[in-house]
Amino acid sequence: MEIQSEMIQVQTPAGSMPAQVARPVGARELPGVIVVQEAFGLNDHIKGVARRIAAEGFVTLAPDLYYRGGAGRTAGYGELPKAIEMMGALKDDQILEDVAAAAAALEHDPAVRADRIGITGFCMGGRVSYLAACGLTGKLKAAVPFYGGGIPIERTDGLQCPVLAFFGEEDTYIPLTQVAHLRAEAARLGKSVEVVVYPKAPHGFFCDERDSYRPTAAADAWKRAIAFLTRQLA
Repeated sequence: MEIQSEMIQVQTPAGSMPAQVARPVGARELPGVIVVQEAFGLNDHIKGVARRIAAEGFVTLAPDLYYRGGAGRTAGYGELPKAIEMMGALKDDQILEDVAAAAAALEHDPAVRADRIGITGFCMGGRVSYLAACGLTGKLKAAVPFYGGGIPIERTDGLQCPVLAFFGEEDTYIPLTQVAHLRAEAARLGKSVEVVVYPKAPHGFFCDERDSYRPTAAADAWKRAIAFLTRQLA
């Protein structure tokens, strides 16, 4: 499927937020998916993932959540302290404003079914995906967080849509006790949260630009994620 992509400016309460939009050529009435960056920023890897999702029959929007400190800021995968510094400057209320603006941009895209918008994200973006699924009433129909560290489990009571969450068994940043807590809290509250833990997989197992890449786990998670989004956004 041929994909076209471009950078646009999304209007937020704080100003213009750059974002990549990707869609199949000739797209009409497709579901939309917000694709949220890792701690390393809106880099070529995340843009590529967003284009891959678009090729599965979606319109994707990948926002630059670091725009408040200057658009286009990224850190290399070997620059973790820089990534942590940029990530640490984000505030949850601002994140929710920005994701709401991203959702609104998709809602107003003539190629998108405004009532069929989901979200996915990686690393920091996994946490953001869950935060948005709990905090944006009526905006999102599905959320697929990948190894989201520090997922706000305490917000699960406000969860608005089904969630499919991926974790690695050997993720040194996300203890399995946290994963178990997420499962237990979702079950207690009767929320639709499916959790998949990949044996021997570390943090970042989906990213093929990192040493932590695990192709078998990544391929299975991709298949599950696309099937989940297709089903929930139908």
